[in-house]
Amino acid sequence: MAAATRPRTLKEARTAYTSNAEFAWWVFMRISGLLMIIVVTAHVYMTNIMINVGDVDFNFVATRLSTPWIKVFNTVLIILGMLHGANGLRYSIEDYNRKPGRRLLLKLILYTLTTLILLMGLISLWGIDYSQYDSAVTIGRSMIS
Repeated sequence: MAAATRPRTLKEARTAYTSNAEFAWWVFMRISGLLMIIVVTAHVYMTNIMINVGDVDFNFVATRLSTPWIKVFNTVLIILGMLHGANGLRYSIEDYNRKPGRRLLLKLILYTLTTLILLMGLISLWGIDYSQYDSAVTIGRSMIS
């Protein structure tokens, strides 16, 4: 199948892809794209419309990040965004790099960077207790003023 004629419907995808993994990624891209529209819209609403931007400070963010459902919400946002974006870039790598060695190297770099960025995002979301840094931020703010 030529790179320029990617399947657009579920029926075309079932006949075009020889492996179940490629078909699963095709389905994932459609579902994750729809979910990301909902999740990103909710994120923008919660962070820019529900609150007065002038009220956002470290304490607000620390309090928000200590709420469990916000952590779960942000986890879904990070995972969907990284996997959707990495898979789209993988499609581009396969379409525009004809040399197998270069394609393998670029995909290894992509997978490594995706894993590292995903881990850093999840560790910073779940592994840091932001409330313990309040005094350091207050002291730093008083030194600036």
